[in-house]
Amino acid sequence: MARNILILGASYGSLLGTKLLMAGHNVTLVCRAKTAELINREGTEVRIKLRDEAVHRAIFSRNLPGKLDAVTPANVDLSRYDMVGLAMQEPQYTNHTVRVLMVKIAAAKLPCLSIMNMPPLPYLKRIPALADMDLEEAYTNAQVWERFEPGLVTLCSPDPQAFRPPEEAANVLHVGLPTNFKASVFADEKHNKVLRELEADIDAVTLDGHDVPVKLKVFDSLFVPLAKWSMLLTGNYRCITPHDPQSIRDAVHGDLKRSQTIYDHVDAIARKLGADPQDQVPFAKYAKAAESLLKPSSAARAVASGAPFIERVDLLVKLISHQLGVPNAEIDRTVETVDLKLNEKIVQGGSGAQ
Repeated sequence: MARNILILGASYGSLLGTKLLMAGHNVTLVCRAKTAELINREGTEVRIKLRDEAVHRAIFSRNLPGKLDAVTPANVDLSRYDMVGLAMQEPQYTNHTVRVLMVKIAAAKLPCLSIMNMPPLPYLKRIPALADMDLEEAYTNAQVWERFEPGLVTLCSPDPQAFRPPEEAANVLHVGLPTNFKASVFADEKHNKVLRELEADIDAVTLDGHDVPVKLKVFDSLFVPLAKWSMLLTGNYRCITPHDPQSIRDAVHGDLKRSQTIYDHVDAIARKLGADPQDQVPFAKYAKAAESLLKPSSAARAVASGAPFIERVDLLVKLISHQLGVPNAEIDRTVETVDLKLNEKIVQGGSGAQ
């Protein structure tokens, strides 16, 4: 049965969207008018490397069994959809038309699968140790999330690394690291039925007889997506330096011992919240993957381009660590550096481009 999935965010969202389209499901991408016009005219192109192939394949939405369309936030008809994917960067949800759409999504009680690095606040409320913590400071506008029922929001660890090539149009996405989306379950089994259906359908997809990477994997544990926090704090946010941004590889491998100390500390925070060690990714595996991540993180690129706001998982983890009574000087230093660079851009009159 073809499902209809609404995805907020046409850049990173087009990766999950393409996987759903390949599996025969229908996808609507929510984006700016100009991007929507482009996608409705030409479709999307996602470039992904299959196992044991040296060159990326270009996967065009127009050639896939599912149907794709794109709309602006104001033109979404929520009655069409079975599930919502949240794929915008967290600061983008403060845009007025997006906020209005979010209010409507919450009122419609549609299940929401987030593939943001920044976990939606309602999802964190599902974790008992976090439910009463004061974490709003880490969000650009925490009020965006106040109408959502926690059980209707789940988190999918956005492990696949992808970017929009700067020389390409807005409908092109290049996948640099084709790992899996790891999703936690919803509170209601009827929504999990849909989620597991999508998981199975995506898993069955082949291309010219070859398996296609970037699967959707569903886990009963709420803590599996939190494994990404260790990676973000060790690599992504440390790409932001007092000077020019550095690659994820350099952030991790520039001082491997220090990196492992940070990684292990964030892992320990997750375990303190209730995570099982099996929910987590060994540092050695992450460090190996980081060897191929030769560009600065999206957060570092956003700061360098003048963004006054970015997703602040670094600040979120700092707030949690302090409220758990296990602060870490390296994490605090990272937050301080990010704050410094963001404030510097604001003072200089940065463009604010995301």
